[in-house]
Amino acid sequence: MQADLVVIGAGPAGMAAAATATEAGLSVVILDEQARAGGQIYRDVTRSAARRGDILGQDYSAGLPLAAGLEQPSITHVTRATVWQIAPDGAVAYSVDGRGAIVHGRRVLLATGALERPMPVPGWTLPGVMTAGAGQILIKESGVVAGRAVLAGSGPLLYLIAAQMVRAGTPPLALVETQSRRDTVAALRHLGGALRGWRYLVKGLSMLAEIRRAGVPRYTAASDIAVAGTDRAEALSFVAGGKRHRIACETVFLHHGVVPNMQAARSLDIPHRWNAAQACFVPETDPWGRTEIPNVFIAGDGAGIGGAKAAEQAGRLAALEAARDLDRISADARDRAAAPVRAALRGELAVRPFLDRAYPPYAAALQPADATVVCRCEEVTAGDIRGYAALGCKGPNQTKAFGRPGMGPCQGRYCGLTVVSILAAETGQGMDETGYYRVRPPLKPVTLGELAAMEETPAEDPAVMAADGR
Repeated sequence: MQADLVVIGAGPAGMAAAATATEAGLSVVILDEQARAGGQIYRDVTRSAARRGDILGQDYSAGLPLAAGLEQPSITHVTRATVWQIAPDGAVAYSVDGRGAIVHGRRVLLATGALERPMPVPGWTLPGVMTAGAGQILIKESGVVAGRAVLAGSGPLLYLIAAQMVRAGTPPLALVETQSRRDTVAALRHLGGALRGWRYLVKGLSMLAEIRRAGVPRYTAASDIAVAGTDRAEALSFVAGGKRHRIACETVFLHHGVVPNMQAARSLDIPHRWNAAQACFVPETDPWGRTEIPNVFIAGDGAGIGGAKAAEQAGRLAALEAARDLDRISADARDRAAAPVRAALRGELAVRPFLDRAYPPYAAALQPADATVVCRCEEVTAGDIRGYAALGCKGPNQTKAFGRPGMGPCQGRYCGLTVVSILAAETGQGMDETGYYRVRPPLKPVTLGELAAMEETPAEDPAVMAADGR
């Protein structure tokens, strides 16, 4: 199967890119792991907006037009597709329902979005501890709201989820935040951009007021955070206001920001650089999202955290450049169409420096205590990583030989940043010098049966089956 543009991911960037590309005359195949379009931010929007829109809010329902834009004959939307290899020439291997297939794209757009930054604190591996995003997925897909839950960490997403829990009639027991007044004061130097993005500030204040009216206790500048329990989470312990607090609970939702999902881009050896403001690695791209591999683009949060609306605009820019590449539109037509998109993108990104500085990651989770597990797959602790550094280990790829961090089912998605951060601190190297895991295919587990089925029945491409409704 072939297409002018293969889009990996059906979040805001991927959906906007697909619609823009097809308007320019390109054929598009969009591959997504979910059963329905939306990505994480608009997850299951075509069903849940009608059922739970009053809980999830207007910003969530804004994903409906993007999802509707995929209903075009020149777009093949393959759902439940697990992409496990991407070749520089545009061949993308994936599996659907245990059967492998390959689609060839003249251009490829990585719209893989973001991952929640891991927050390794004592007790974070206990049953009952989840990311805040996972808690939101429960609400979006099934309407399930965790009872007796505490939200802990840093970032506006905590306010959104707390407000949604309040609207659902099950408010959190407490909101425990790690950012301090000092962070807020430091963020004021970015006040100009924040005022340009005043709508986001108003939304944040509105959600905080909603949470306050519901009587949810809020603690700021929290430190020494730990989850207590034996067989499962039983309480959250922390220090705030000079006092030790312990809140009995059944669920703990942890969150201190999101970071680009780098696995696909790293597998292609696309260069990345350390972004100190967002405390994460970002791929190197040009203003259109093009990487050093000319036919591969990256758009959305996978290219740097900007939020859903910014991702949407970035997806459109990448699609316009792909259409110009393939001689479907002229450079002048591309630039005319791109001008309002770039203006909208600048407006969406204006508030980002303020938010990045006002809500930094929890420092103690970037440099966890020795006994804290950092690689959950292989049960490697922060102390283990420090021990490897003491033996001369300089980078994360070497750590694999010492104790297998990054070699489990997640392939380093969730431990990578923590491992690199610890190594850099121990060796005195910069983050770029320390580097990151070398990511090699398969990006996700693939069975021999899937490979054999792909080889034996090439005509039964899952994408074709999906398009035919089989």
